[in-house]
Amino acid sequence: MNRVFSLLGIVIAMAVGFYLYTHTATSGSPGGTGSPRATIDVAGVRNDLLAFANAEKQQYALEGKYLSLDELRSKGTVIPAGRRGPWTYEAEIGGSSFRIVATYSGPDVAGVPKTMTVDDTMRIQQQ
Repeated sequence: MNRVFSLLGIVIAMAVGFYLYTHTATSGSPGGTGSPRATIDVAGVRNDLLAFANAEKQQYALEGKYLSLDELRSKGTVIPAGRRGPWTYEAEIGGSSFRIVATYSGPDVAGVPKTMTVDDTMRIQQQ
């Protein structure tokens, strides 16, 4: 009798595992993009935007002002390059605020936003 319950438990566990595997495998790429490369690029851009935002916050804490991305680099701040694949970065600096814009210029790919931004609130927006 114990063997029947053990076997039944194994079968149920395998069925749940199989369901989760097939559900994950067929749900598409994370982030709603149509290709694995695009998914990786979008995740990388999000990480880059947060790195830029953190660098701006640190700069503001040190000197009380935000700087352009080129000025941050010239000060020796370790920040990502000015582009990632088909994405380019630009900083919009105000007296007490900043906004970093990542603009996509590659081919149309389902689920890839045309722009992603981060500002001094540290929230990433995408359009």
